[in-house]
Amino acid sequence: MTLSSLVLALTLLEPSLVVGGLESCSGSAGIPGTPGAPGLPGRDGRDGVKGNAGPAGPMGPPGGMPGLPGRDGLTGAPGSVGERGEKGQQGEPGPPGLPAYLDEELQSVLRDFRQRILQSIGVLLQGTILQVGEKVFSTNGQSVNFQGITETCAKAGGTVATPKNAEENAAIMSLVRKYNSYAYLGLTEGKTPGKFYHLNGSPMNYTNWYSGEPAGKGREPCVEMYKDGTWNDKSCLQYRLTVCEF
Repeated sequence: MTLSSLVLALTLLEPSLVVGGLESCSGSAGIPGTPGAPGLPGRDGRDGVKGNAGPAGPMGPPGGMPGLPGRDGLTGAPGSVGERGEKGQQGEPGPPGLPAYLDEELQSVLRDFRQRILQSIGVLLQGTILQVGEKVFSTNGQSVNFQGITETCAKAGGTVATPKNAEENAAIMSLVRKYNSYAYLGLTEGKTPGKFYHLNGSPMNYTNWYSGEPAGKGREPCVEMYKDGTWNDKSCLQYRLTVCEF
């Protein structure tokens, strides 16, 4: 069939169609089909890697609400010692206190302190204790030479007993009678024969020599007490009762 015959045939069938640049008419659209069923859900994707923190935002305007306090930091190293300040001016003196004998609190402390001293002396000497006024006499009942008595009394915190009045002399005499032994006193002869002094070198203000004593004339530099309380100069090498005073 030739091209002209084909065109003629199509023209007869559908006059509105034009072939090869001629005007033609298309058919109308059909009815849409039924939608298909939805597909199954896809697989969950994996969580992505956490991103880096973003930069801090700008500081807010002043006067806003303060934030929460941060955690306490570590204690820092101590700083160097500063220079010593200048001494301040002396303050005004306080009001005068009561005399010691009127201060009940002080007297109570002194009584307690004295009692503790007496207890300590009793433990050290383990013997008899006598108190005469402000002085305490004690003995351990042992007899040694003058050097030994001096050392024993010093270890106990005292010195060799030395009466300075009749009352103290009577107290030492009572110990001599109790232990039935003469006792050395804390007196020694000086460079001048017949002149006796306290162990600290001070002169004697009280004496109770036996009649005719001292008579050693430099040969008896120590002093002993008889059972009647009188004194006699004697060699320091004899064994006599240890009597200390505190």
